[in-house]
Amino acid sequence: MRNYKREYAIRSKKSRDDRQHRRIARRLMVKKLGIKRLNNKDVDHKDKNPRNNSTSNLRIRSKSANRKRNYA
Repeated sequence: MRNYKREYAIRSKKSRDDRQHRRIARRLMVKKLGIKRLNNKDVDHKDKNPRNNSTSNLRIRSKSANRKRNYA
């Protein structure tokens, strides 16, 4: 029998952790470039791994370009 409660707990923890790493990436880029350069922009992970927050893996993209790439 499937344990849906356990599966949900694992899946929701992973998404919370990924969200945390995305926020860390944004803070790193704000520190590096300043807040004005990031207005209406997204921080993109080139390798699509939100846990890889090395500066060589991060770049600034417009919201539409970033979301088109990630959801297309």
